[in-house]
Amino acid sequence: MRNKLILLLTVLIFIVLILAAMVLYDRLGGNAEPGLMVTEPAEDTAATEPEAPAEDTPAEEAPSAPKNLAPDFTVTDADGNEVRLSDHLGKPVILNFWASWCGPCKMEMPDFQQAYEEYGDEIVFLMVNLTDGYQETQETASAFISSTDYTFPVYYDLSFEAASNYAVSAVPVTYFISAEGEAIAKGQGMLSLESIQKGIDLILPQE
Repeated sequence: MRNKLILLLTVLIFIVLILAAMVLYDRLGGNAEPGLMVTEPAEDTAATEPEAPAEDTPAEEAPSAPKNLAPDFTVTDADGNEVRLSDHLGKPVILNFWASWCGPCKMEMPDFQQAYEEYGDEIVFLMVNLTDGYQETQETASAFISSTDYTFPVYYDLSFEAASNYAVSAVPVTYFISAEGEAIAKGQGMLSLESIQKGIDLILPQE
């Protein structure tokens, strides 16, 4: 009887350890660099053939819309001002979700800082903190940023609107958005400078 009880306890402990490992991996977003994944077209855009333009309308004048518009959201800057993604329509955007408790988030920040120093005049950087008020507060996040030399703009998702609109379940995660507001690519997990550059090349107009 005692041996059976020990065996049962051992199995239960093993299951708990497996579940804890899964939760930890989900929270940290994994340490491996996944590279960039081009986003899928908006639902049903590939399945439906476009209608032919009217006879008196030249084909080249037929309007075209971005295939995969990035969801809009409102976040708050360090001074309490509201900022919307749509405020930056007409300029490429790098949208990064991070948290100060996330190791991989902090590990990729020097590369984002380098990219910001090089492309900050051409690309909008939205470094959005997951400010849930419990695991992460604006005070803890801003204290972390203040302890660094980072100069990229930081925003706070106080209402979790941005995270909800992008279904963020693990950080870091980065979206590369074109000047037309189209979500071109997504990087899940920690990105290297090389991967960030690949995303930039996809959204920055070529001269």
